[in-house]
Amino acid sequence: MKIYLAGPDVFLPDALAIGRRKADICTRHGLRGLYPLDNSVDLAAGAASRAIFAGNEAMMDAADAIIANLTPFRGHGADPGTVYELGYMAGRRKLCLGYSNDPSTYAERVRRSTEVKEANGRLVDPQGLTVEDFGLSDNLMMIHALERYGCALVRPRLRPDDLWHDLTAFETCVRLAAERL
Repeated sequence: MKIYLAGPDVFLPDALAIGRRKADICTRHGLRGLYPLDNSVDLAAGAASRAIFAGNEAMMDAADAIIANLTPFRGHGADPGTVYELGYMAGRRKLCLGYSNDPSTYAERVRRSTEVKEANGRLVDPQGLTVEDFGLSDNLMMIHALERYGCALVRPRLRPDDLWHDLTAFETCVRLAAERL
């Protein structure tokens, strides 16, 4: 069975090494990890972004499931590309699993970095926009898609020292995928 390995890991300085580690974990559990950087793309080519998109979509089409790294990336929430990939797979009714190495809720993260206040029984940011506060790790659409098409988001009780290289929650997802596939 093939698992598409989605996440902002592709932006890490050691992205290829982390991809190999993830693929090795999949192999140990009898699965094949498909990592986006396995696609060969000439980044200097004029249509590189389209080639990346097409290659990743082809990998997702070939996969039986997705494991999405939804650890907050460059902001309060998950990487938008990863969110697209999760939605793509959920839309095809494939097995969807996800993890975040940040155990806090979305609202907690917003509170830590933005001045928010209570107004009319809701949490609002400085622009008066409602901050989603359902006690979830991220946007409700992602969290409930995981529950519906796989299992609840996997999170550690405590934030690991190395947010981007700790693969404990990832390996939990791989075990869950192996049990279900």
